[in-house]
Amino acid sequence: MLYRLTKIVSAPFLHLLWPTEVTGAEHVPASGPAILASNHLSVLDSTFLPLVLTRQVRFVAKAEYFTGNPVTAAWMRATGQIPIDRQSPTAAQDMLDAAAGVLREGGLFGIYPEGTRSPDGRLYRGKVGVAWLALATGAPVVPIAMSGTDKVLPIGASTPRLGRVGVRIGKPMTFTGSESSARDRRRVADEIMAAIHELSGQEYVPRYAPGRTETG
Repeated sequence: MLYRLTKIVSAPFLHLLWPTEVTGAEHVPASGPAILASNHLSVLDSTFLPLVLTRQVRFVAKAEYFTGNPVTAAWMRATGQIPIDRQSPTAAQDMLDAAAGVLREGGLFGIYPEGTRSPDGRLYRGKVGVAWLALATGAPVVPIAMSGTDKVLPIGASTPRLGRVGVRIGKPMTFTGSESSARDRRRVADEIMAAIHELSGQEYVPRYAPGRTETG
């Protein structure tokens, strides 16, 4: 109820300042689990994507967001975000376990396969965590391309600018294979990134974004 109230109050205000064009919303399942796999241009991606969908979307977020600024902490809790200690040596697996829990409960889980925001607007190689999640749970993957959020709030900026936002949603993808197979995980991750690339039109970089590795 708190999540719905937050959307009712904030959505009209945000759409007025940042008109958002959505295509393919019908591809998000009306019920049941699904993984929403998106490119990542700005911290605002996790704000605009849930606002254009009728179902709740859950993401993981740094634990510091829940203990620092009280306004930010309240927003994180109201929107159902999951706190993760990213300094923990098991942070990557903790995130996947939390995501699997959301999916097994029939929810929507949002994930950025690149693992971090793009530093230059290009699309980087996806990590295999999203593939592990799809293969371990059997949940469909819905590819998504955000656009314009990096203009509204660029990396390093603290105040949003006016601008337009786009959300393109592709058809659900299902995969076969084993989550324990490195080859299957890599194949699935690459197929997901290819679908995001087709939707976004970004230049693709066949390497991990700076500072990222295969799993982290």
